[in-house]
Amino acid sequence: MTLANEILMLLRANKKYSKEVSLYEPIGVDKDGETVSLLDVIEMENKETLETIILKQDIKELYEVFDSCLKDNEKTIIGMRYGLHGGREYTQREIADLMGISRSYSAVIIGIKMPGNNLSNYR
Repeated sequence: MTLANEILMLLRANKKYSKEVSLYEPIGVDKDGETVSLLDVIEMENKETLETIILKQDIKELYEVFDSCLKDNEKTIIGMRYGLHGGREYTQREIADLMGISRSYSAVIIGIKMPGNNLSNYR
């Protein structure tokens, strides 16, 4: 086989990749002299999309742990306190009155199971 044939075969083999472009391929230089890649200039249509997907996944995992790790009365107390599952937030006094327990007992459940956390941000 001649060198010309080998080159021709190589070009034909690589033809299927000729239209592929790497997102990391340099396409120019910015004003500071830094290389700019295609990935740097592609703008997402909705920047919140990825963040929203990650947040929803985190919330789903949080609820799974919530459901698997707590007893029913603990789920009820913590759910009421932080307004989980779309409910409203209750004070410890309201929880105690509704559940027929002391306010200090509801505070103990919330303090032991959720120390230093504010779940109201995850609704």
